[in-house]
Amino acid sequence: MTAVATEDTLSVTFGALADSTRRAILARLAEGDATVNELAALFPAISLQAVSKHLKVLERAGLVTRGRSAQQRPSHLPTAPLADVSAWLEHYRHFYEGSLDRLGEHLARLQGRPASPTTDPEGT
Repeated sequence: MTAVATEDTLSVTFGALADSTRRAILARLAEGDATVNELAALFPAISLQAVSKHLKVLERAGLVTRGRSAQQRPSHLPTAPLADVSAWLEHYRHFYEGSLDRLGEHLARLQGRPASPTTDPEGT
């Protein structure tokens, strides 16, 4: 069993997303499949081997899949892993929205203004 296999999926995903080059690769793949050479062209200061290593990290995290088309292996961006991250973040949305509302109320009190009532977009 590899070290990656023993970590939970979100930890591996966030680890892969921690690097700006990998996030840029994902942004490019969101536009459509691309080969390693096409991706490497986006990063002239990075070697082809380095881009390939970034792709392997993304692939191990499940954020990228590699296909086979004749002699090429285009990379593809599947949606499920990022949907898992989005669902995890959604769980905390109410917390940070409430925190921002409370901060706004506190700042209004400090400035001597009445706090505006909190609006609920769902009407509950």
